[in-house]
Amino acid sequence: MKASTRMVSRTQALVWLAVLLVVVFLVSVFMGRYPGPGLMTLDRLSSDELARSLVFNLRLPRLLTAVLLGMSLSAAGVIFQMIFGNPLVEPGFLGVSQGASFGAAFSIIFLTHSAWAVQSSAALFAFMGLGLSYFIARRVRFGGWVLRLVLAGIAVSALFSAGLGVLKYVADPLSQLPEITFWLLGGLWSVTWPQFLSILPAVVFGLVVAYQMRWRINLLSLNDETAYSLGAAPGRERTLLLSAAVIATSAVISVAGMVSWVGLIIPHIARRLFGADARYVLPASMLIGAIFTVLCDDLARVLFSGEIPLGILTSLIGAIIFMGLMVRQTSPVEK
Repeated sequence: MKASTRMVSRTQALVWLAVLLVVVFLVSVFMGRYPGPGLMTLDRLSSDELARSLVFNLRLPRLLTAVLLGMSLSAAGVIFQMIFGNPLVEPGFLGVSQGASFGAAFSIIFLTHSAWAVQSSAALFAFMGLGLSYFIARRVRFGGWVLRLVLAGIAVSALFSAGLGVLKYVADPLSQLPEITFWLLGGLWSVTWPQFLSILPAVVFGLVVAYQMRWRINLLSLNDETAYSLGAAPGRERTLLLSAAVIATSAVISVAGMVSWVGLIIPHIARRLFGADARYVLPASMLIGAIFTVLCDDLARVLFSGEIPLGILTSLIGAIIFMGLMVRQTSPVEK
């Protein structure tokens, strides 16, 4: 009876999070600096053609992309942390984000600026980063699995960061270099409907696969022998989940650039609120991540007359929240 009651309360909490996301999204649609800092009224929206164009052609695709960004990074963080058994793992720690960044910059310089080319290149190098991290961790002869994975992720991330530095060095300083530099800061100021629609299939595929398999993540977090005895196919299912996470992450990174800390801090918050059960932690992380990213994007475009890069705000706020979690008596992963 107690377990059933707890399940109902968690489900209700997820419903309230979904409602909160809808409210935050609707308020954000009317929030901006036109015609003045603050909220736009419905009268202004109905009578001002420029206001309508701003809302429907700029703010809506931008906010929808922010929702996908927060959901993808948070879901990837949950999957990586539970499958690899490391609460400090997120896409940036395993070379996924850096690989995607390198791939996007490579496409901008040597291939084309086409959205599909940038996304494909980002996805290819993101998979390469994850694969290299896993391969090196398996080959290291000392330390536990968590330590080896962290060390391998640091090495692979540094490798791609160095490669990205080389690309920036050879980039055209008048056209390509500024584009790469602003892209690395992270931001959604250039997102329009074509860009949103270009990443939608990959992100939806990744999130749907992750959500449908959320109850399997609990099994896959166990060792292979135990997971196999409980009816799971550890190798195949882990590969599918990791692929889904990388596909969604690389797609959003290809248009939003480097947005850090979302994939690390949001799963910790979700575990504090919902416990360690992936059936609830994954959807909770997706909802909280979307709310967090939308709110950060609101601050980025409203706080000052000049827009603040989104990656700077998520890193600043995420680091502050993480320090607050660390000084608490209980660990974010104890539940």
